Amino acid sequence: MNVCIFCSSNNLENKYLEPAKKLANMFISAKYNMVYGGSDYGLMQFMADIMQEGGRKIIGVTIPVYAEDLREKADEKIIAKDLSDRKRIILDRSDAIVVLIGGIGTIDELFEVMELKRQGCHDKPIIVLNTDGFYDGLIMQLNRIEKENLFKAGDDRNKKISTLSKFIQFVDTPEQAMEIINRHL
Repeated sequence: MNVCIFCSSNNLENKYLEPAKKLANMFISAKYNMVYGGSDYGLMQFMADIMQEGGRKIIGVTIPVYAEDLREKADEKIIAKDLSDRKRIILDRSDAIVVLIGGIGTIDELFEVMELKRQGCHDKPIIVLNTDGFYDGLIMQLNRIEKENLFKAGDDRNKKISTLSKFIQFVDTPEQAMEIINRHL
């Protein structure tokens, strides 16, 4: 099984690294491989290092402008034509999506897979590890969108998705993330 990891290419504080490390080790134990943005910097590099040291395969997908940052030791290296193509390849190659700490690029990736799921293009679990309450503001906004009845399924404007929590799941621990992934299998 391949798990997509969306996360930062920046170096982060230890409070964000420890849960990520725990999750990576759980992936290794479960024999999951990682599909990610391919960078050899920051949290992306941190996760790739752990996964490969644990004997798991990593698939790095980048775009031409970042090709020089692509992890040389990746088991598989893919250079997509643009960001949209990169996200499509990552989604196609993954069985589940996990979002760790990240900035605008990570949020963009999250929203793209959410919208594609809303449109019925995939039914993969989307799990956000909300370490140290990092995504609390996003949770509030998504709850508001649901409360205001702006969260519809596909083209049917009258069909409300049953609950936001069945569509995307925010968790506080790596164990909760693994439980959802394993339940999906």
